[in-house]
Amino acid sequence: MEKGSLRELYIDELRDLYNAETQLTKALPKMAKASSNGELRQAFEEHLRQTSEHVSRLEQIFDSLQEKPTGRKCLGMEGLVKEGAETIKEDYQDVVMDAAIISAAQRVEHYEIAGYGTVRAMAKLLGEDDHVYAIEQTLKEEKETDEKLTELAAQINPQVQATGEMEGEDESKSAASKRHKSSSKHAA
Repeated sequence: MEKGSLRELYIDELRDLYNAETQLTKALPKMAKASSNGELRQAFEEHLRQTSEHVSRLEQIFDSLQEKPTGRKCLGMEGLVKEGAETIKEDYQDVVMDAAIISAAQRVEHYEIAGYGTVRAMAKLLGEDDHVYAIEQTLKEEKETDEKLTELAAQINPQVQATGEMEGEDESKSAASKRHKSSSKHAA
């Protein structure tokens, strides 16, 4: 195959996605474990199941191309997974951690959506109709996961804000109390 052909680029992009998905199969259980919100944990567990299906679909595409899925490291996903791992190591409170994990997960979803959109367009140009169908299934699931994360963020983020406002009120009360005590000493 001629290097620089659309088919070669297509295969390279598929390998990148394959590696990205296999990296996610290791990262998603950690995100689920770090989640305090049961619905969020369940969403990660469901996406792990889907990710295994995404890997299988990609393997079927590689079989039809008579190519191996390995040989390319997805550096973009590696960076996103590392960021997610760093987020999990932060000392955030439960609801704040959930919001941070959602943020990291949505970056991953958007990366995957971009990748699958790109290979779908290539598959169409190459006349790989069976591939287009499989890729569209995965792309649909990635978009659904992103929408689910957006819904969960809409529930969780106001809780984070409320937590921050309560902490702010506590800090304000504490500062006011210190000022009151200080002014009482000066008055005496």
